[in-house]
Amino acid sequence: MENIKKRLTQYPYLEKPVEIYERECGHTIIYAYKRGELINISSWVKTGSINENDKNNGISHFLEHLMFKGTSKHKAGEFDKILESKGAIVNAATWKDYTFYYVTIPKGNDNSNFEETLELHADMMLDPIIPQEEIGEPFDINDSSVKTKRERHVVIEEIRMRKDQPWTKVYNTLNKNMYTNHPYKRDVIGNEQIISTIPREVILEYYKKHYTPNNITTIITGDFDSGEVIPKIIKAFDFKGRTNYQNPEYEIDKQIKGGKYIEEYAKINTGFLMLGFLGAKAVDIRTSVILEMICNLLGTGQSSRLFQQLIEKEKNPVFNVISTDYYTFKDGGNIFVQANFKPEFKESALNQIKDQIETFYKNGITERELKKAKKKLKSAFAENSETVSDISETIGHYMTIYGELKYVEEYVNTIDTITKEEIKETAAKYLNVEDAVISVLLPESYKF
Repeated sequence: MENIKKRLTQYPYLEKPVEIYERECGHTIIYAYKRGELINISSWVKTGSINENDKNNGISHFLEHLMFKGTSKHKAGEFDKILESKGAIVNAATWKDYTFYYVTIPKGNDNSNFEETLELHADMMLDPIIPQEEIGEPFDINDSSVKTKRERHVVIEEIRMRKDQPWTKVYNTLNKNMYTNHPYKRDVIGNEQIISTIPREVILEYYKKHYTPNNITTIITGDFDSGEVIPKIIKAFDFKGRTNYQNPEYEIDKQIKGGKYIEEYAKINTGFLMLGFLGAKAVDIRTSVILEMICNLLGTGQSSRLFQQLIEKEKNPVFNVISTDYYTFKDGGNIFVQANFKPEFKESALNQIKDQIETFYKNGITERELKKAKKKLKSAFAENSETVSDISETIGHYMTIYGELKYVEEYVNTIDTITKEEIKETAAKYLNVEDAVISVLLPESYKF
């Protein structure tokens, strides 16, 4: 009988501890109790663009599409058809550190939907046949005579659509220039040339290499008796001796001293810009929480510093939109300031943002701001504990990026202990405006 290690984690805002099962093969199963009629089954794979190179960039996202194209038991389209007929939401997503697949579905009378959903989900994860007819034959993207429109074309069309999105263009340029060597510099969706020509054999090899027991975490959230469902998940996820793969470790780049400025042009009427800074590793939970607080105070919502000072209180504001974001990644997060502005005031826009950031880390924050930031972060976490899909997604995020669910326990407690001094010191360390990487997109008429 398989040896399985079980442990518990106290997950904030849930009625019962989350149960974590570590199998001998390396596969991790997690059960989270959530009272209600909906269940969520998801599997998170520890691979994304972080494991790609210049020859296969986009393969993780392309594979995500192809995973739904049939197995030895179920032909293409059957998976979606069966589950959606029962009211399920079926989807997947690829990001830098992970790819995940999920089903949210009513559990039905006596959990009637659970076993069928589990069988279909496990079958898709373990036995995708990735047929050539679904991929489509390799082709020259410059050849307009190609008529066979298969999944290659679906992904390429997605890539082309994103090229017309100003925010995406500004972000991709910024992301590429924030790094020198780290794989995070690549666009998750890939490029047209690679997707149009990458062979089926390369895609299958990538699947076999990365979709291994130790790289997959399967999460079930809902109202169950775990003693009944865990054995069923173990049986469904029979890896048949599949060899494990240890993902390589990458050294993160350092913030570029002196910063970097990139200006591009497009058929747009307004200006777009983003300032980027490199943050802390995900497992540095305290710094990650502080950086999240900083972004919250600087540019989240209409009460934030940037909105109030640069839009609300200005008689003739340069900005139409301004906000901040913090992305948590395994090897090091990203801090962004993003804005839509009147292009004739480009220099003023940049200077105003820099001035506000400098004021933030030189003068610090008030006690009132600190309390507001803590309350917002706690409220956001509590909201993400209200649905089975949100709970599963938070658990999957922590397990793949942080490597442990214990950091969920630490998150709320850490918020309570953050001080104003720490926020000021951390902002000064990570948001030095002289080192900012800046991406600007202007109307073509501004090109000289």
